[in-house]
Amino acid sequence: MRSLDDIREEYEFLEGDERYRLLIELGRELDPMPDALKTDATLVRGCSASVWVYPTGEAEKLHFLADSNAAITKGIVALVVAAVQDKPAAEVAAMDVTGALEPFDLKNQLSSNRTQGVPNMISLVKEHAARIAGG
Repeated sequence: MRSLDDIREEYEFLEGDERYRLLIELGRELDPMPDALKTDATLVRGCSASVWVYPTGEAEKLHFLADSNAAITKGIVALVVAAVQDKPAAEVAAMDVTGALEPFDLKNQLSSNRTQGVPNMISLVKEHAARIAGG
């Protein structure tokens, strides 16, 4: 998966529909999430589309599997995952993920129903990281 900085560089260069296409492409680049992991326990609450997040990895290197049943939403999920993927749990727990996503201006680029679950997904990722990091 590309780094969030690399994605932001490309995103800033694009406009309108090209940004949507990039989000869809990012969603396709997510590691495949087995259907068996798409359960009520991994479902992110508050999303208009179905979004699942499953944490794997160790405290030294968190890894997340994620998926959505909507292409653009899956791209937004990929942005959140890109911000935290394969980083140490303590770093993710302390990270300002919302701030890291601000350059993408998702609230103004996308309809509110596409972004309403983002804070819940960020909370879920950070809570898992804090738990794994022991804090």
